[in-house]
Amino acid sequence: MEHRPRIDGDRLWSRLMEMAAIGALPCGKGVNRQALSAEDRAAMRLLIGWGRAIGLTPGFDTAGNLFLEMAGKAEGAPVLIGSHLDSQPTGGRFDGVFGVLAAFEALETLQDAGIVPPRPVTLVAWMNEEGSRFAPGMMGSEVFAGTRSLGDIRAAADAGGVTVGAELDRLAESFPDVPVREPGFPLHAYVEPHIEQADLLETGGKAIGAVTGIQGKKTFQVTITGREAHAGTEPMERRQDAVQAFVRIAAAMQAAALAAGPDIRFTIGRVEVLPNAPSVVPAEVRFRIDLRHPENAVLDATALALEPSDGRRGGPSSAAAAPRCRPAPRASCRSPRRPERSCRPAPDRTGSRAAARRARRRSPDR
Repeated sequence: MEHRPRIDGDRLWSRLMEMAAIGALPCGKGVNRQALSAEDRAAMRLLIGWGRAIGLTPGFDTAGNLFLEMAGKAEGAPVLIGSHLDSQPTGGRFDGVFGVLAAFEALETLQDAGIVPPRPVTLVAWMNEEGSRFAPGMMGSEVFAGTRSLGDIRAAADAGGVTVGAELDRLAESFPDVPVREPGFPLHAYVEPHIEQADLLETGGKAIGAVTGIQGKKTFQVTITGREAHAGTEPMERRQDAVQAFVRIAAAMQAAALAAGPDIRFTIGRVEVLPNAPSVVPAEVRFRIDLRHPENAVLDATALALEPSDGRRGGPSSAAAAPRCRPAPRASCRSPRRPERSCRPAPDRTGSRAAARRARRRSPDR
C-alpha cells in the first residue's frame, strides 16, 4: 500500500499558539496584530525563522507580501498557498494565520517524507488583508494581482498619519538579509485554507466546506456636517445635530440594504464624533460602511439604493459619501458594550440670580 504522509496536528497547534502570543490580548481574548505594526513584523520574523530552519527560501515583494519557497523537481509557475498574518484590533487567533501555518505544515510534512513536489510550492502571507489600520484592506494581494498600484497603497495613512510607504520602508530595513522583488508572478494554482468565520459548519456538524463563491465588497466613508452649539442653551428646534442626523441616516440605510434579501451584509463598524464632548452639540460625524454580497449586480444596486438615504433631503445637516470599492471575503464581529451612564444632581432653584451667574462663570462645561 502506498504510504501517504500525514500532517502533525500537534505541531501545527503548537505553532498556532506560539504565533497567537504575538499581540495577544488579555484573558485570551484574541490578538491585536495590525498590518505593518511591530507585532506584524515580529510574526513575519518568527515565520521566516521557521522557514529557514526547514530549508525554505524567504523573500518579500515591494508591497510587503512575504513568500517562503520550496523548490520542485522542475522549474515553472508555483502553486501558491497561504493567507495573512495581520489581524483586526480584536482579531481571532486563527483568522488568516491558520491558512499561513496550515500551508507551512503541509510543506514541512512533504519535506519530512522526503517528497519533492513536481513544481515549486510557495507559501504566501499577504500584506494588510484586514484593512483595519490601513483602509481598505487586501492591499498586498491587489498589488500582486495588478488591480491596484504600489503608489496608491504607499500613500494610504493610518489614523495617526503614518503612511503605508513609511512602514514598508521600515519593513525593508528590519529584514536587510531577505531579498525583495517586484510584485506579481505567474501562478499554476492558488489555495487559501481558512477558518469558518461564522458557525454554520459547526452547528451542522460538518468538518470542512468547499467555497462556492466569495463576497464582493464596497466600502464607503461618510461625513455628516452639522453645527457645534452649547448643549445647555441651544434650543432644540435650532440645532443642527450631526449625531441625530446619523441616527436617521443609519436606520434608513439599514432598511435600504435589507431590501436586497438575506444574503446582503450591511455594517457600520466605525463612527467618529466631533468634537466628542458631553456638553456640546455634535458638529460632525464620520462613519464607514461595509457592504457585501456574493453577486455583483445586487451589490451595485444596493450601493445605489443607499445614496438617497444620505440625509441631504430633509434636515439641516448635510452628508457626503466617498465610496471605496474592493472585493473581500473578510469580516469581524465585536460584542456591543453597555453604554456608560452619568448622573448630575438636580439644580438648586432657590438661589439668587447672582449666584446662578457666578456658578455659570465657574462651570467647566461652558
